[in-house]
Amino acid sequence: MTLTTRILIAMVAGITLGSILNFLAVQGWLAESMQTFVDEYVVMGLFDVIGRIFVSSLKLLVVPLVFVSLVCGAASLGSNARMGRIAMRTITFYLFTTAVAVTVALMVALTVNPGEGVDLPGQANFSPKPSPSLADVIVNIVPSNPIKAMAEGEMLQVIVFALLIGFAITRAGEAGARVVDFFRDFEEVIMKIVAILMLLAPWGVFALLAKLFSQLGVGAILDLALYFSTVLGVLIFHGLVVYSLLLKATVGLPPSVLLYKMRSVWAFAFSTSSSAATIPITLRAVEKRLGVKPTVAGFTVPLGATVNMDGTAIMQGIATVFIAQVYGVDLSVGDLAAVVLTATMASIGAAGVPGVGLITLALVLEQVGLPVEGIVMIIGVDRLLDMVRTAVNVTGDATVSLIVAELEGQVDKTVFGDWHADVMTPDNVETDGDPDRPSFLDAIADKETKADR
Repeated sequence: MTLTTRILIAMVAGITLGSILNFLAVQGWLAESMQTFVDEYVVMGLFDVIGRIFVSSLKLLVVPLVFVSLVCGAASLGSNARMGRIAMRTITFYLFTTAVAVTVALMVALTVNPGEGVDLPGQANFSPKPSPSLADVIVNIVPSNPIKAMAEGEMLQVIVFALLIGFAITRAGEAGARVVDFFRDFEEVIMKIVAILMLLAPWGVFALLAKLFSQLGVGAILDLALYFSTVLGVLIFHGLVVYSLLLKATVGLPPSVLLYKMRSVWAFAFSTSSSAATIPITLRAVEKRLGVKPTVAGFTVPLGATVNMDGTAIMQGIATVFIAQVYGVDLSVGDLAAVVLTATMASIGAAGVPGVGLITLALVLEQVGLPVEGIVMIIGVDRLLDMVRTAVNVTGDATVSLIVAELEGQVDKTVFGDWHADVMTPDNVETDGDPDRPSFLDAIADKETKADR
């Protein structure tokens, strides 16, 4: 059984059990002693403990995941002069599209108001701490004590420190090569922890939703419909409209060709919910269907799987507004600016694996003083949206790769103009049907090795 199936089953089971417990409590059909037992030992005992442990495990990974991913991403830039120009353009476009994504998401969410009318139990009231001014947020980006920043979860400071470490690694020669090998191994370990926690996610989802719906009742599920449709609508708009306008406005290439040739990549991205797992498919499509030369595609696509998380940023923007409205918190202009900045920077450190958006959402909520526990209200439908987010992310990887390559004169227009170039089949996705040819993942590793040398 796939993780998606198990999470959906856990979601339905948690909502069902919680709604039944709520119905029994409202109707008064349980004896007083039994109702007390259910409330104190089942709902606020078992379900609450499991749910809180799951939320804590999400927060546990925020600092190491962002720090290690960013160090590895920055270190992969290398010291080659042309690579530096390509890297600067690539990162600039990735950050720009992410900033546009979260800004549009906030504007739509503030217009639609998906969190209005969602009532929380009386004991769930939340009083936010005073938020710092925008000037203080900008000043506090630079850490005076990076270890303290990690201990206190000051993620913007952690991000800046990680970028500095990664930049220094590329210029430290053999010592830098040894250090980056350590961080890449450490990143594999962190990814394994993420995988383990996502395997335990169904239990956390079940406990959190069972507790929530035992207090809210089944009517709360209807409130998520507006949130779900809002996120889905902005994702589709960004994937089909924003990227198309960007491609046409910057280099004048027809977006219809890009969208047509990304169909197979979308199918794989949607089914895996992982930008990282889709790298071989995305890289092949960018090189052999869109005509981007390997010198550009071999860098922009793997980097995009790490730093380009527009779909995740859209979810974070709408989810932040949704949770703030549910808790009755008014977000100031400074708060909204902090959300845009934090979500944009956090997307750099979000690994391209399923479910990682919930981890980075935790730091966005903390940045504006909202409770991380609010994640429980969206986690049930997040897995469904995660599949669409991944398709948006890989589309952004391909779009930016094409733009950067065209600016560098590294696009084969013959291949780009061929609507039927390189139609993929299951047998030739990895090696073009040649068992002696290295896979795309091996090619990426070889490119990185040459760049290090």
